[in-house]
Amino acid sequence: MTHLTPSRARQPALALVPLACLLALPAAAQTDTTTLERVSVTGTASGLATAAGSNSRLGLTLQQTPASVTVIDREAIEARGAATTQDLLKGVPGVVFSDPPGSAGSVFYRGFGSGSLAQLYNGISVQYDAIAARPVDSWIVERLEAIGGPSSFLNGSGAVGGTINVITKVADTSGDITRLYTGLGDRAQLAGSWQRTVADQVLRVELNRSEGALWTQGRDRSAWQASASWRAPLTAGLVHTLALERQHEKVLQPYWGTPMLRAADGSASGQLRFDPGTFGVNYNVVDGRYEQDVDWARSILEWTVSPATRLTHTLYHYNALRDYDNVEVYTFKAGNTAVERSSALLQRHDQHVTGSRLEASHSTTLAGLRSDFAAGWDWSFNEQTRFPLSVAGPFDTTSPYAPADRYFLQTPGITRTYTPGATNLLRSFALFLENRTVLGGGWSVVSALRADRIALDVRNHRAVTATNPALFTTRFSPVTGRLGLVKDLGADWQVYAQASTAADPPSGVLATAGFSALRNFDLTTGRQVEVGSKWGFDAGRGWATLAAYDITRRNLAITDPNDRTQVIPVGAQSSRGVELNTRWRPTAAWTLAAQASYTQAQYDTFVETVGTATVSRAGNRPANVPAVVLGASADWRVNDALTMGADWRHVGRRYANTANTVWDGAYDLLGFNLTLRITPQLTARLRVDNATDARYVASLSTSLPYLGAPRSLSGALDWRF
Repeated sequence: MTHLTPSRARQPALALVPLACLLALPAAAQTDTTTLERVSVTGTASGLATAAGSNSRLGLTLQQTPASVTVIDREAIEARGAATTQDLLKGVPGVVFSDPPGSAGSVFYRGFGSGSLAQLYNGISVQYDAIAARPVDSWIVERLEAIGGPSSFLNGSGAVGGTINVITKVADTSGDITRLYTGLGDRAQLAGSWQRTVADQVLRVELNRSEGALWTQGRDRSAWQASASWRAPLTAGLVHTLALERQHEKVLQPYWGTPMLRAADGSASGQLRFDPGTFGVNYNVVDGRYEQDVDWARSILEWTVSPATRLTHTLYHYNALRDYDNVEVYTFKAGNTAVERSSALLQRHDQHVTGSRLEASHSTTLAGLRSDFAAGWDWSFNEQTRFPLSVAGPFDTTSPYAPADRYFLQTPGITRTYTPGATNLLRSFALFLENRTVLGGGWSVVSALRADRIALDVRNHRAVTATNPALFTTRFSPVTGRLGLVKDLGADWQVYAQASTAADPPSGVLATAGFSALRNFDLTTGRQVEVGSKWGFDAGRGWATLAAYDITRRNLAITDPNDRTQVIPVGAQSSRGVELNTRWRPTAAWTLAAQASYTQAQYDTFVETVGTATVSRAGNRPANVPAVVLGASADWRVNDALTMGADWRHVGRRYANTANTVWDGAYDLLGFNLTLRITPQLTARLRVDNATDARYVASLSTSLPYLGAPRSLSGALDWRF
């Protein structure tokens, strides 16, 4: 039998001559950028003394924060050759991730999945994170920040498992920048940065274009991002920044997964098994498509009233249009000799979010003790309309190795007609307050409180039924918070303890949930207790953080064990574990880093329907949550020109279903990177991912597992003018 081998990546030319012309402007107004590069402190003990805005509005350093916080800065992004925002997550202890087309923001953190995580973009959630938080090319990213555990007190509903915040580049005061980056390999890329300061005003432009055939048949991807920002001092102490961004991505014939081999009766159980000849084969229609256009606009006003008082107001707007045209499910039939294709879906999401956030901070004293306050409001209006057209099928059976060409619009029942299904109108307003008070003797207490008022109206544009009314309205009023205590045992050694809470929808996400998911239910409640320590060592050349946590989420929507036709909000899920993160530079030539996590996650109360019966899944592990995740990296600066590095990642065994009857074994990924400074301005970079060409499952499912990419090679030239 002949097995079809998927074609490797093409190397398309990128016609971005205007970008090259812009970046090659005469150097008369430029300075030597070797004196202007940002100096990263992530690799030193002082890295714990830097602030991360995602963990508090008080400007707390990592040492002052009673929580586990990870920062992946620009230096680390470039050192590891991270291509997308998801690649950055390799440096966050315990996080696993994948990007299947239907839920490209698929991330698991501390035992909880995307529906219970906040994935922010510049501190903003569009309340549709599992879909909207698609991986974005990392060129436009300044840093990534992650905080483990419940954090609704910062950004509203969601975030039982944690918060991940992607922060993009904007105009700053670091000086003039002219940079051009071009890459070839499994994808081609051309990108550039340009920043100029004129009369105290700063203009910055970031442009990026990437395209290429990815590892599965027919999966061509093209993407570009463009951003422009303008930083202008208005008066003494008052600065305004206008930041605009446009993202475009198009994937032709998206890969939805590889069918697993089935037992003789057609069932799936035990460890996932695959026919090696199907690796890289794509069963989607040849004109399948995912396409999105995203616009961001932010107006940021910063007012330093005095050395002790500061106000920041952010007005933002988000537009997104996402389109899917695909046949999405493929199943082995006829004794694993043929693949059946089913589930055609034409889908459009049209989403708009407008919001206003005011943050005021003030340093003062209370009873002679230093006390820092932050307070403000957070308001947003979120509207999303979905246009689904689905046909279940099945449509045909085809060869597992050379699937017959099918076309989306030739699928029976499919037409390119966009008929609205439902519109979710989500209005939220919150008041928040944070405080840090230094008690003396090395003790400090950190607290936060947030009160939300959430109004959701779901308008049904289709046929009205008992479970899908013409208009469904519901209101929520969660109050969440954090209380933590930090003790300084030395200048570079702290221990802490904290308790925090969160609120989540009982199922689904508020931007798409309707009557069936919410009914008259309240939001779920999540709480966490965490203890940990942070310390620097070896005279400031290394640092480490250690955290132990216990999280419980209650009031999940589950099947009524006494009536399988009913849903009741009494489910519970818990997670406890330990995380270690460390970085050490023992000599000027070597930098070492490691992450380790152990997570014991389970359903405490959970019932689902199997056939005509209800079955308890209490004690079982949630799908796609491994017990163990390990990572390590080493970078060797051979000389002033050459740096070589290696990184390793281990993900433990995971289950594919709540019954825990289907699983996949652990996998290991090995990567290498090389940086060669050819001249002070020109650097060559080389990156190898999955160097051992391991076959692994990135996202488990009992219907269609999503495999990870094979070995890939990329190279780049980086000019700083």
